[in-house]
Amino acid sequence: MKIYDVTFPISAETPIYEGDPEAEIKTVNSLENGDAANVSQICCGVHTATHVDAPNHFIEGTKRVHELDLNVLIGECSVIEINENISAIDTQHVETIENTERLLFKTRNSAFWNEPEKGFRTDFTYITPEAAQILVEKGVRLVGIDYLSVEKFGSDDFLTHLTLLKNEVIILEGLDLREVSGGTYELICLPLKYIGGKGEGAPARTILRKKSEVRA
Repeated sequence: MKIYDVTFPISAETPIYEGDPEAEIKTVNSLENGDAANVSQICCGVHTATHVDAPNHFIEGTKRVHELDLNVLIGECSVIEINENISAIDTQHVETIENTERLLFKTRNSAFWNEPEKGFRTDFTYITPEAAQILVEKGVRLVGIDYLSVEKFGSDDFLTHLTLLKNEVIILEGLDLREVSGGTYELICLPLKYIGGKGEGAPARTILRKKSEVRA
């Protein structure tokens, strides 16, 4: 069974959503400097690279990342390819979706990962609030996209996030789907488990295991 690592790596060059903390990785102890062992330190925001959003990201007092249901984060999922000329995933792109609890969108955003040195892109394809509402009504429990937000850049109401999170739909952002085609896979997504802060999100090592080849 082929395994696709769809996690974009955290590094100093990783594009960061505007306003979020920059990622920093440094060596604390080093064998070559005479230390007993190599020890590194990572410092980054919890919405860096491939990550999950928990309900507490936008709704105070709701589930934090360590409380998310692992049964939702692991299981069969559908990858749907969206045409490169589409900048907004709207109702017509999701109205025929049936019988899937986990849904990942591969869009023109995937190509952005080829040039991380260009920094954060604001023109990424996003999910409209209307499409998010349909996904909720269809029983989808996890929604993923191949860039750093499901929300249109510059939104002032965050309705896509709110629509999904108030219904406890887990949001998976920053996926690297460049090597993945549309079809059915097994998703294994394991966000970092930590206690403290607001607990509203976490970087997540995420893989897909191939199950069948079906283009959308």
